[in-house]
Amino acid sequence: MDSQTTSSPVLLSSPAQEKSLPQCVFYSIEYPGYVLPSSVSQAVQNLGGQCKVDHAFRRTSTKTQALLELSLRPGNPFAHPVPGDVVGTNNLLLKVVKKKRKTTVDNPLRPADGTLGEYTAEIAGVLAKTARFRSMVDFQYYPDMADPVAKLRQAMDKMDVDALCSYIIPIRDSDKTSRPLITNMRVDDEEMNLDPQLRNISQTPDTSRGNQLSHTHLRLFPPPLFSRQTIPQGYNFKANTASMISTAVDEETGEERKRLINRMRWKGYGPASITFSDAHVPDEAPKAVQEGRSQINDSTLKKLEALFVDRPIWTRMSLFNQFSAAEARDILNSKLLLPLCCYVFQDGPWRDTLVRFSYDPRQDSNSRFYQRLYFRNANHPIARPSVTTRRQDRSASNDQSRGQDKDLERKRRDNRYSHIFDGQTLTKETAAFQLCDIVDPMLKKMIEDSEGLRETCNERDGWYTTHTFEQIKMVLRHKFFSLLEGHPASDEECHALLLANEGSTKAAISQRNQKLRAGKHNMAKGALRPEDAAAMRLRATLDRNMKSFQSQR
Repeated sequence: MDSQTTSSPVLLSSPAQEKSLPQCVFYSIEYPGYVLPSSVSQAVQNLGGQCKVDHAFRRTSTKTQALLELSLRPGNPFAHPVPGDVVGTNNLLLKVVKKKRKTTVDNPLRPADGTLGEYTAEIAGVLAKTARFRSMVDFQYYPDMADPVAKLRQAMDKMDVDALCSYIIPIRDSDKTSRPLITNMRVDDEEMNLDPQLRNISQTPDTSRGNQLSHTHLRLFPPPLFSRQTIPQGYNFKANTASMISTAVDEETGEERKRLINRMRWKGYGPASITFSDAHVPDEAPKAVQEGRSQINDSTLKKLEALFVDRPIWTRMSLFNQFSAAEARDILNSKLLLPLCCYVFQDGPWRDTLVRFSYDPRQDSNSRFYQRLYFRNANHPIARPSVTTRRQDRSASNDQSRGQDKDLERKRRDNRYSHIFDGQTLTKETAAFQLCDIVDPMLKKMIEDSEGLRETCNERDGWYTTHTFEQIKMVLRHKFFSLLEGHPASDEECHALLLANEGSTKAAISQRNQKLRAGKHNMAKGALRPEDAAAMRLRATLDRNMKSFQSQR
């Protein structure tokens, strides 16, 4: 057979003809209902009217204005509307036209009416925005509209001044008084949508009660919103796959009880924490942290343990400055590395510091060099950005992360000494330093001076006497805030400051107990001891009772 006769014909294709899009812009609404051409006006009215629709699709509309609410019961103020969102789209609006023409008798595809359709489509415009109703409808509750409160609500919508002025608070019926809510209706004719046990009605109607259903008149009115859940959860009517049955036996009664426990529940991985008054320090990490030891990087853990061997107490900033940016990020994200190496103090001179396990700074006088000083900077408020700002910053950082890795690493190297204070360079705008990280010559000499020390550790001043610790804080505060103002403070200024405040410092120390706050718990920040706070409260109670007794006489 000839190959030319058997081969299929080659179809020659030509590029599609380019056409310009019309400049007319349309907006679409995905109305969750069947809309006839004659009911378009009613659908717009259910959306709040044409003015509300225009405001939602306006280009300069805010996020709150770009919301549509579909009310399926426009005349009922207690019916909760269906929320809708206006989103940007790049859709095209097609205009389809059907032309009818007569067909011949011998056409096998001839329709019953003898006509054949011919369709043509053209682009009418661009759909720039679309209103969608994808959220779940809120629960609905229809109250008694004959109630005076319901009539008052309707009068407020209509701005009926006469009805508002004539409103009188109705007399509340007794809880024991019942009134028929549904009259002339038999039980077997009512739609039993509720469990009969919930309605206190048996399956067989009680003929002794008559044909009326009597209930307590509760006069319940629905809130503005029942549920905040707008997206359904796809649980497929199945139990939680992470749940397991746990059996517990009561030791007294021997009764066996079963309950469901979520195996994937969140387990806190925070470090062990103690207060200054606790007698013992932790020797190891909590049990929940030890169970997750297999999830961490061993090389980073060994480096952390080596740092705690060289120095038993760190602040978070000083510890993170010993690592690269990637390693510091891994330590923060793991949530397990730090709790495996250290514990923290909730109060006292080492508040919010990371302390090596089994090391008690209250028993070692050399731990005074690791005490922490903190000054607040009122001109540098800490403002937490909004969720939207954080998302935008995160998106921008992800887009530019590849080109900025070198810059971030260079900034990280420059900030490796941000925990050190030398009196000449300002590394950060908040003062939070350990005494061992202060390398200023004058302050270092005051810190290493062994004359102003205590024999036992104090909860407020640590191993230093109150006078010595106040002088260290005074000089550090003056030097730090001088750097904030743009000029370093000299040692002569600090010596003059100490001499000028020598008398006032002693007076402040002697009157310090009068300024302590009984309601606080951190003595390093001005709190009283528990026994002193109890004595102060008792004295205040006795004075108050004495004044009331004298007034009665």
